[in-house]
Amino acid sequence: MFTFTSSSLRRRALAAAGTAAVLAATLAACGSNDDSMPAMDHHAHPSAASSAGSTPGMDHDSMAGMDHGSTGDGLAEAKDGYALTSTTAELPTGKDTTYAFRITGPDGKPVTSFAVDQTKRMHFYAIRSDLTGFQHLHPTMAPDGTWTADLTAMTPGTWRTYASFTPDTGAAKGEGFILSHTVTVPGTAADTPLPAPTATTEADGYTVTVKGTRMAGMGHPMTVTISKDGKPVTDLQPYLDTYAHLTAFHEGDQAFAHLHPETKVNGDHGGPDLAFQAMLPKPGNWRLFLQFQTGGRLHTAALTLDFG
Repeated sequence: MFTFTSSSLRRRALAAAGTAAVLAATLAACGSNDDSMPAMDHHAHPSAASSAGSTPGMDHDSMAGMDHGSTGDGLAEAKDGYALTSTTAELPTGKDTTYAFRITGPDGKPVTSFAVDQTKRMHFYAIRSDLTGFQHLHPTMAPDGTWTADLTAMTPGTWRTYASFTPDTGAAKGEGFILSHTVTVPGTAADTPLPAPTATTEADGYTVTVKGTRMAGMGHPMTVTISKDGKPVTDLQPYLDTYAHLTAFHEGDQAFAHLHPETKVNGDHGGPDLAFQAMLPKPGNWRLFLQFQTGGRLHTAALTLDFG
């Protein structure tokens, strides 16, 4: 049996309070993660559904860092017992099509419970090996766990499809995953050379400029500025609970990364500057696709950045 004096109890209480304060500070420094919506091609078209997932006038903290807390570079088909499975090895050339897939768990059965991440339960991406043809979709799931993504016409070549998700049950509940699978589109493939690195690009009359230090494997502040006709853009609308959605693919191996702006969302008044904490794991050229919304229309700006 242990006996404590009043002074020893006070010392223990103070020590416990100090430990709690340190833990709270550590958790605050680590930040939080976010992502996910219905079947729709968000790579170049307007989307009424995209704006429906956000609430104008409300103040949200958008997320920073890599793909919603997921680990790895997205090049594996399976991780920690979870796998991206599909019976489709070939997709038609030059016409819209659907791609069906499942996520299976450690027990080999289809996963049917997913957490909502950035307003969606599944984010799906497709890109060709030369980093052209980017598509960002939000598939729909059938009761048996089969997801269906509506892909727009694809050109001949090898394509990689990515599924970004967070299980809502099981041992990996709350853990983000990014898994991928390759498919072939038949025909004569003509690779497009990767555009040279540049800090500025154009999309739908908007000018996107990127500033900041870029170094692989280390996080550095990065600012994206959006303007139109030489004037700052200040009417960005929330898209997936943020003012921009930035996806990056590594030249050569198509490694995947995902960044969120740190800028707070406050109605349809985003811009012109969006702050990111850029941390890309591998040196070399990365092809970045920045998606942002104005007037109910989604825009996609692409540019190449070199991370030394």
